[in-house]
Amino acid sequence: MNAELNTHHFDFIVCGAGTAGSVVAGRLAENPEVRVLLIEAGGSDEHPHVLEPGNWPLNLGGERDWNFSAAANPHLNDRKIPLNMGRGLGGGSSINVMLWARGHKNDWEDFAADSGNPAWGYASVLKIYQRVEDYCGTPDPIRRGKGGTVHVAPARNVQPIANAMISAAAEMGIPTFDNPNGVMMEGPGGAALNDLIVKNGQRNSIYRAYVGPRRDQPNLTVLTHTLVSRLLFEGKRVVGVQTVSNGQTEYFYASHEVILSLGAVNTPKVLMQSGIGPEDELKRHGIPVVQHLPGVGANHQDHVSFAVIFEYATAQPMGYGGSEATLYWSSDSALRLPDMFHCQVEFPVPSAETAPMGVPAHGWTMFAGLAHPQSRGSITLSGPNVTDAPIIQPNTLSHPTDRRNALENIRFVQELGAQAPFKGLVKGESLPGKLNTASLENYARNAAVTYWHQCGTAKMGRDAMSVVDGDLRVYGIQSLRIADACIMPHVTSGNTMAPCVVIGERAVEAIRSTYDI
Repeated sequence: MNAELNTHHFDFIVCGAGTAGSVVAGRLAENPEVRVLLIEAGGSDEHPHVLEPGNWPLNLGGERDWNFSAAANPHLNDRKIPLNMGRGLGGGSSINVMLWARGHKNDWEDFAADSGNPAWGYASVLKIYQRVEDYCGTPDPIRRGKGGTVHVAPARNVQPIANAMISAAAEMGIPTFDNPNGVMMEGPGGAALNDLIVKNGQRNSIYRAYVGPRRDQPNLTVLTHTLVSRLLFEGKRVVGVQTVSNGQTEYFYASHEVILSLGAVNTPKVLMQSGIGPEDELKRHGIPVVQHLPGVGANHQDHVSFAVIFEYATAQPMGYGGSEATLYWSSDSALRLPDMFHCQVEFPVPSAETAPMGVPAHGWTMFAGLAHPQSRGSITLSGPNVTDAPIIQPNTLSHPTDRRNALENIRFVQELGAQAPFKGLVKGESLPGKLNTASLENYARNAAVTYWHQCGTAKMGRDAMSVVDGDLRVYGIQSLRIADACIMPHVTSGNTMAPCVVIGERAVEAIRSTYDI
């Protein structure tokens, strides 16, 4: 094989070194006979802002962030909310808050029902979690794993405010648990200290868990600072990708498959700019249609949250990454999935619009979040080229149920913060304070922010708006799979990093079965 073939021809090309992409590339590279190329638009993760748990806010708005912004939203007083997304080795798992949240049992049952594939059901997914985890908390051999690839441990030396939150939840009749990833997420929910991917005091991203140990293998090539601009086809079979790096265009070829793991914004963008997507959208930009798939870019979902900020009685230190406790709860016992998703952060986090209302110098935040918002948005194109920015319209709070639940969740958190366990720690509530319904609704519109859990924009399923099947193969296209949060039929209960690990693992199971590798 000549030098050109050695450097540009592979068995598999994985586009995106975020959470799911790192899983796919790392697992495929376990076989020394399989040649894998992993392409990442960002750069190295060797930086204290990545490695030091408490430094994660310093990544926002910088070079390790795509710095996406939502379109102006009339339901948020025409705000254009920031939509941070990791850009660099590890993707979101290198800039996020490091929370390991598996999702609810019924999230996975829904995925199995939508896809028609029982491999997505809870029993199968539980086996994946047991296989991949190296859990360092209280043993639970039925639900937790030991000795796996991903180091997971409970928050250590937690701050008093985190323990107070757990006790306050108990005061309100919310059950509390040893960890948030066991029996707690098989029922109505509860409160617990967080599980984190922090190892020996440093962030251990999914990239570091899966790909880092294999970087020296000759069968694995990792390209950074390289944008995937479009897919290459022979008819309706994907044979490779076109990339741009330092202004230079290159072509890389895959003998088996290309796997898109670019995230809920860039995966549909690349699909559409390659000719896969809604016919009208493609024609509007002069893009030749390879496959009409109306669901590409549709079904956009994201967890939305609203900061309730309290002032400390005396200044408190920040714990491991600043987020040490979580509460999931079902406001109605008839619900199949928790509708409340509240995260505690040990510093004040107002939005740009609510900050002028008065933020304490020393305080903490309880994010009142909607676990399963009904609002749906979209990703569309501003043009046909790789440099044309995507248009992101989350349509946050467009559904009336979400607007009603927002107020109920904020009031729930206000009540939580007034419980006795906070006495002596908390001076009082700073934001939003006592407001009438109209003023509180306006506060919600101004306070709404993303939990960074964009998903669903190339969903798995069997209806006309589905983009991939139960093995993550793109409908109507050969040799192309998607493995990232795009494929979620609906957002999981909680943070999406751990479910993206499952998505990567499921993709590899399907690939190995297809090619007997």
